[in-house]
Amino acid sequence: MDGDGIDPQIERYLEHLRVERRMAELTLTAYARDLAQLQRLAVEAGVPLDAVQPHHVRRWLGRLHAQGLSGRSLARTLSAWRGCYRWWGRQGGIAHNPVEGLKAPKAPKPLPKALSVDHSVALAEHTPVQDEDPALAARDRCIVELLYGCGLRISELVGLDVRSTAASRGWVDLAEAEVHVLGKGGKRRSVPIGAAAREALVAWLAHRPRYVRADDAPLLLSERGARLSPQQLRLRLSRRALQAGLPTQVHPHMLRHSFASHLLQSSGDLRAVQELL
Repeated sequence: MDGDGIDPQIERYLEHLRVERRMAELTLTAYARDLAQLQRLAVEAGVPLDAVQPHHVRRWLGRLHAQGLSGRSLARTLSAWRGCYRWWGRQGGIAHNPVEGLKAPKAPKPLPKALSVDHSVALAEHTPVQDEDPALAARDRCIVELLYGCGLRISELVGLDVRSTAASRGWVDLAEAEVHVLGKGGKRRSVPIGAAAREALVAWLAHRPRYVRADDAPLLLSERGARLSPQQLRLRLSRRALQAGLPTQVHPHMLRHSFASHLLQSSGDLRAVQELL
């Protein structure tokens, strides 16, 4: 094998993809590019394609990753290499597939965007449309204030009760101006309720008895009196953001991220923010 032209095995595999698999031209071009890269790497390492081992592939993956290739691009490259070696194995040309079982590095998850302070305030102070039920509007404001003002996760918020019971995952203590939640890993924490969040809570609690079935404890209730579900909460939050004219789609974790970002900007105390979160 030399670096001057395409390797005959790669050429035959690409012909197989074109004729037998009827692969689209753009996809075929991408495969050809990825396999040409495999050939170059093997040539540079002085390793024949039929002698490539898993440790070679791992080293090449690390090299490509260090050059800035994303996890998604590496996964596509690996798929092309793996497919070629599988086909070659079925032809009896190699005894094992050096790419089998290898995975590309995971692509990092993008950080949730934070709202600006102005947009956060606009969302919290949004005046409901004229025909909207004032009770539901009060509940939705309470949702925003607790997500943004306390940095709660959506699971923590929907799990809040109006009082502590044996089955409570979390509850509100208005007298102490705190919410007590059960976070990830079963960790309990208490978060102070600011003045705006307390005001929103009091306003919702004044309407809440209208929806209570028997002596149910959930803080946030649907129109049917059941505990508000995460999906219902997401929809109400998205609707409120749309009505408030925010230029981006708003989801619950965005408000938690906004809480942390704005608090850190104003206090500069990273440890305190971590404790609250």
